[in-house]
Amino acid sequence: MKKLSILAVLFMTIGFQLQAAYLLLPMDEESQKDHLKAYGITYWVLDKGVEAWWLLNYKGGSFAFKHNAIFERECKTRNVSYKVIPDAQFNKILAEIEDKETNKAAMKLEVAPKIAVYTPEFNNKGEKIQPWDDAVTLVLTYAEIPYETVYDTEVLGDLLPKYDWLHLHHEDFTGQYGRFYRGYHNHPWYRENVRRMEALAASLGFEKVSQLKLNVVKKIREYVVGGGFMFAMCSATDTYDIALAAEGIDICAQMYDGDPADSQAQSKLNYSKTFAFKDFELVRNPLEYEYSSIDHNRGRNVSPQQDYFNLFDFSAKWDPVPTMLTQNHTRTVKGFMGQTTAFVRRHIKSDVLILGENRPAQEARYIHGTAGKGFWTFYGGHDPEDYRHFVNDPETDLNLHPHSPGYRLILNNVLFPAAKKKKRKT
Repeated sequence: MKKLSILAVLFMTIGFQLQAAYLLLPMDEESQKDHLKAYGITYWVLDKGVEAWWLLNYKGGSFAFKHNAIFERECKTRNVSYKVIPDAQFNKILAEIEDKETNKAAMKLEVAPKIAVYTPEFNNKGEKIQPWDDAVTLVLTYAEIPYETVYDTEVLGDLLPKYDWLHLHHEDFTGQYGRFYRGYHNHPWYRENVRRMEALAASLGFEKVSQLKLNVVKKIREYVVGGGFMFAMCSATDTYDIALAAEGIDICAQMYDGDPADSQAQSKLNYSKTFAFKDFELVRNPLEYEYSSIDHNRGRNVSPQQDYFNLFDFSAKWDPVPTMLTQNHTRTVKGFMGQTTAFVRRHIKSDVLILGENRPAQEARYIHGTAGKGFWTFYGGHDPEDYRHFVNDPETDLNLHPHSPGYRLILNNVLFPAAKKKKRKT
């Protein structure tokens, strides 16, 4: 009986070892059926309390985690390509990645980040006052990654520290209502937006919307400096920095706030307060659909057929942060326009990291930096799969774009806060 017991334990141990395996989600161009939903699967696994690996520069930035039948079934349900590999094979992959001669790294993903999207409250209650959508909320929904929404009341109420990652919806933080006045000031949606924003500002104790937004951007800056991760697209990038530089200066024309702008506003800007941009000039014509010289939309001579930007290659072992943010199955990404399309190179501060650029056009499309203990990323353009998205255009159907390189860049930022560098053996 004693021998039988020993044999039983031995067979059980061998059986367990045979079953022990990893699920590998390849992220190269040929192997993955749905790149975007693969991020959602990885987030879902983390949210279940299971650690995952982000294999930087291995098959397009693949993901891996311990195998179980539930995870495998979820991959099948979401149509995400995967491979079941034994421990020995996974350890061989890790050894390959750790080879000093390869530009690869293995990052441990530990906890699913709690995500907040800064967006007007009336965009979350079925009213849809603003006639445009948001690429981040579209891809979070498609990838089935949960998020919560916040707006000015929550930001000023010091609720941001509850979240690990904050996305700024296409906001105008200068208080000029997106500079839509010339084309849309008689449209019902514009008038209703102004009415609600003025009412919100008054309810929070501010005379002007621009004053409210200034306090919001300062609170967000506190959040980042304290260790938060902030991501912004389109007009939420340059208007964020413009608002910081213009603290205490009236840059809004009378149609926006009831009194004239300061005629000396340009000379009073303080660029030391900004995250990314310097030496920019304000657009003085209040009817022009542009804020400053930061955006390369003005006079931009790039045809849609040639509008691409290239992602930089970074050292995965020594520069893991930019390597994570640029993981993709291609280094060339199709460009796309927005109210803020691209950033003029001469206006970018020297300590800002350019992740993607259109070099012939002398413009950056994707930039990153640090502030205190935290991180921020600015991504130009409105929708990576809609080259020129207009007011009232329909939402992009991501079921038609499951391999979108432009949308992958957004999701890289979403998973970024979950990462921890694996210690190399000395």
